[in-house]
Amino acid sequence: MVETFVKYLTDRASFTAADLNKIDAVTVNKKLKRRQYLLHEGQICQYHGFVVSGLLRLFRVGDDATEHILRFTGENWWVSDYESFQSGLPSKGNIDALEDSQLLLWSKDNWEMLRREIPAFDALQTKLMGRAIDAQVNRLHAAISYTAEEKYHAFLKTFPDFHNRVPLHMVASYLGSPAKR
Repeated sequence: MVETFVKYLTDRASFTAADLNKIDAVTVNKKLKRRQYLLHEGQICQYHGFVVSGLLRLFRVGDDATEHILRFTGENWWVSDYESFQSGLPSKGNIDALEDSQLLLWSKDNWEMLRREIPAFDALQTKLMGRAIDAQVNRLHAAISYTAEEKYHAFLKTFPDFHNRVPLHMVASYLGSPAKR
């Protein structure tokens, strides 16, 4: 298994060697080139992933061809279309790589098995989902109550290393001023 992911896990919870071996046995290593898609709108999200290196974005395209970036995901972050992954329904969004990226992926069956059979993995995922909900609530609050300048400063605080890696038109889209394709 990739050492950075082992460190990520062991820094956040107590995993036994057997736990790590079980995780490794069902992990798919995936490389994406810049501009390559992990998920297209209309597909069912088959994987939950961890970003070892690189940068991805989750976005939707409006009826007027405007891109709306919902999330950026960099190193040591998780990536998926959670709604499609959990429900089995077609995705309403796209996930593509903004940089060459390395991911670790788990199918839904393997993901559920890991959560069921490794208590530390389940506890970590529960904690991370709580944090993700908090982040979404904070982002919604910022979207409806911050000025454009305050939104940009919040972006820089949340993603301190992304401002040099993400084109400004994508930052604008994330902040609520989307550009047409």
